[in-house]
Amino acid sequence: MRCPARTAGAVAAFAAITLASISTVPAQAAVALPALNVDTSQTTVSGLSSGGFMANQLGYAYSGTFKGVGVFAGGPYMCAGHSNYTACMYNASISPSMLSTMQADLNNWSGSLNDALANVASQKIFLFVGTSDYTVGPNPMNAVNTQYGNNGVPAGNLSYVQRASTAHVFPTDFAGTGDNACNSSSSPYIANCGYDGAKAALTQFYGTLAARNDSPAAANYIEFDQTAYSNGNPGMAATGWLYVPAECAAGTHCKLHVALHGCQQNYATIGDKFLKNTGYTRWADTNHIIVLFPQTKVDSTSHSTSASGSLGNPNGCWDWIGWYGSDFARKSGTQMAALKAMVDHVASGSGSGGGGGGALPAPTGVATSNATNTSMSIAWGAVTGAAGYRVFRGGALVSGSGLVTGTSYSDTGLTAATTYSWTVAAVDASNVQGAMSAAASGTTTGAAATCTTASNYAHVSAGRAHQSGGYALANGSNQNMGLWNVFVTTTLKNTAPNYYVIGTCP
Repeated sequence: MRCPARTAGAVAAFAAITLASISTVPAQAAVALPALNVDTSQTTVSGLSSGGFMANQLGYAYSGTFKGVGVFAGGPYMCAGHSNYTACMYNASISPSMLSTMQADLNNWSGSLNDALANVASQKIFLFVGTSDYTVGPNPMNAVNTQYGNNGVPAGNLSYVQRASTAHVFPTDFAGTGDNACNSSSSPYIANCGYDGAKAALTQFYGTLAARNDSPAAANYIEFDQTAYSNGNPGMAATGWLYVPAECAAGTHCKLHVALHGCQQNYATIGDKFLKNTGYTRWADTNHIIVLFPQTKVDSTSHSTSASGSLGNPNGCWDWIGWYGSDFARKSGTQMAALKAMVDHVASGSGSGGGGGGALPAPTGVATSNATNTSMSIAWGAVTGAAGYRVFRGGALVSGSGLVTGTSYSDTGLTAATTYSWTVAAVDASNVQGAMSAAASGTTTGAAATCTTASNYAHVSAGRAHQSGGYALANGSNQNMGLWNVFVTTTLKNTAPNYYVIGTCP
């Protein structure tokens, strides 16, 4: 991923991005950013490239808010505030005198234009760069590492990973659709490098994680209105994205992580690849972590910058150069303040504050019984002080918006011959959810569902689906399978007579 191009021709080339192959999460209308129950002592941020520079800026400027900072192939704080941006990337060496000038800003702004610099020493820091990254490169990242050490971050709180044969990419350990090769700095700048970057960063911040969910629910991705926070900034998109695990949506006290894409990685350019292919949501889904994915947009208008002359922002980078004001790296910076306002709003829900969850303990004795082809009974022991309970299947709330007032629940609409897992949480009179129970599993009775993989045209011809408006719809569930033609292939699961869903059989 490139930051500002070196030549006008390069700018034009980068701006001419085709969107024909963009994959997206299901389209939905942008909504207001929700206010959720957030553990404000566990707010963290990370980003790649320009997002890494921005994560670094946020961590220093709002050191009282961000308890962990992850920088994937970024550079030190205020580097481009004093030097042409090219001196801060392309594997340029950053001299001790340059770092000294940047440090003077940190010292002078501490406690006034920024939060107290002393807070940085207690942050958890994760740094990553590929040794084959020539877009930013190891030298600027070495300077980031040095800068954190100069500001009191102990070795035990700082993890610095340099990965061989890795280019300018966000590293994963799975093959995401449309990703580039690990040794290639090309769109979408996400690659299977045999290294789980999201896990490494989140583990540095939060400790050992529960196993990830490789199929996070599409309904958990929320497109929200960013205009309420961006103050008309020409480099920020009208909408952003938020991933909210079902338990967090239901009121569980959850952590908040801000994941910042890099240049040429916003939703308008690569679709949902940064949201889904980086792996953040896979770990968030099972570890009570809300993930905020703010979005930039292309801005080809030329702006005066702090030390790089007049430049446009045709690649939709976060502002680490000063396109939108000389205060770009301070709390008052337009984009900085916008991101902080989003964080504050998400963390303004009932129950938010420091600490590790609601006061009520986890229900004990959770067990399943009375299995049928389509239902299962779940029961548990009472929790003193509980106003009611919430029941979750596979991490998704199934007991509805109201509370279960007893100590049992009948879950219906299940698939025959399928094993499920349930957990239960108590909720107090203030609607604050307590700790989650251990899981209890159970298997429904009956015969296993059958699956058929075929073209959408063949599914309609065989009576497994029907067509409407040029789209194939699964019989029974009415799920949209895509275009009704011989080119789109779908797997349909038959879960009841003439009832099909999109899915696979175990």
